Amino acid sequence: MKISIISFSRSGYRIGEMLSWFLGEGGHEVEAFTKSKYTKKILDESQVEADDKAFRNVKEFAKPIDSSLRDWTGRRFAQSDAIIFIGACGIAVRSIAPFVSSKKTDPAVVVIDEQGKFAISLLSGHIGGANELTEEISNLLHATPVITTATDINNKFAVDVFAKTNGCYISDMTMAKEISAALVNGNSVGFASDFPWVGEIPKELQLLDEEDETKEKPEMGIYVTNSYLKHPFVHTLYLVPKIITLGVGCKKDTPAETVEKVVRKACDELLIPSVSMELVTSIDLKKEEQGILEYCKERNLPFETYSAEQLKEVEGSFAESKFVEETTGVDNVCERSAILGSSKHGEKSNLILRKYAEDGVTAALARRKWSVQF
Repeated sequence: MKISIISFSRSGYRIGEMLSWFLGEGGHEVEAFTKSKYTKKILDESQVEADDKAFRNVKEFAKPIDSSLRDWTGRRFAQSDAIIFIGACGIAVRSIAPFVSSKKTDPAVVVIDEQGKFAISLLSGHIGGANELTEEISNLLHATPVITTATDINNKFAVDVFAKTNGCYISDMTMAKEISAALVNGNSVGFASDFPWVGEIPKELQLLDEEDETKEKPEMGIYVTNSYLKHPFVHTLYLVPKIITLGVGCKKDTPAETVEKVVRKACDELLIPSVSMELVTSIDLKKEEQGILEYCKERNLPFETYSAEQLKEVEGSFAESKFVEETTGVDNVCERSAILGSSKHGEKSNLILRKYAEDGVTAALARRKWSVQF
């Protein structure tokens, strides 16, 4: 995680210094700051003894900020995965209040008191990872973790944690909250999946048995899928894993709007949401194709290209085109590149949508082998 730490006193500095080192050693990217209104005097004071090595190190690691705390928090909200306030909860609450937007996008916020006795998960406990970070900090400082999310304190299955762990997109955050409330209240919640799973399904979830039509199924349920074609429950929460690779080809100088339109139509063939994509691929002749690059940039998707020789080596049966072969050196770009990109880490994959062509754009979709993890 990219973590920003801010403290407001000398004792807070010491905790921040310790956390910066330990969290950095744990693989996090950490930046530490001090609020100059409260700390500049301490930093400049000659009363600090010269042999106080710990405090000299603190002065080096902490960056004094001269802007308002609100401005600093606004920047950190946009740039950091997590913010750690070492001070009073009130300071943290007032600082983050103008910027709190959505549990899907808000960074994790953790508050530590200046004595390091308590670590409090304040914001984005599940999806943002504040609960996990709070536990990690508590172990480092031997502090008491304070976690208040209902599913955690009641030891219940948490759908947002499950989605994050499995890298799934949550289709409806309001319904996710309703499912969490139902689980906490002991109500029945169904579970269905198009994928196999590893581990045991939590006892709070009722596995959907589609073969037994006499068995009553819950009205509300979770469905792990890459398609919106099926609606197994009256109220279905779709969890969509990002495991699909889009293979694409196009005429030179095709605008991004055309690429987007054709890809959307291709996905609509199977009601596949674009959020299920993890990669876009093509032939290296298209590595500078602006329409594709803009499409990928808008959706924050990586774009990889392969040579004609690499694409020729892909095994399978593909739609052949003499024109494409004469132009690129290989008989098919979209299907072959989709399979190659989807299999690059050694996972098996298969085409779930063969070549779809319109307005000079071709698209194909491949899905890699994947399992739900409990």
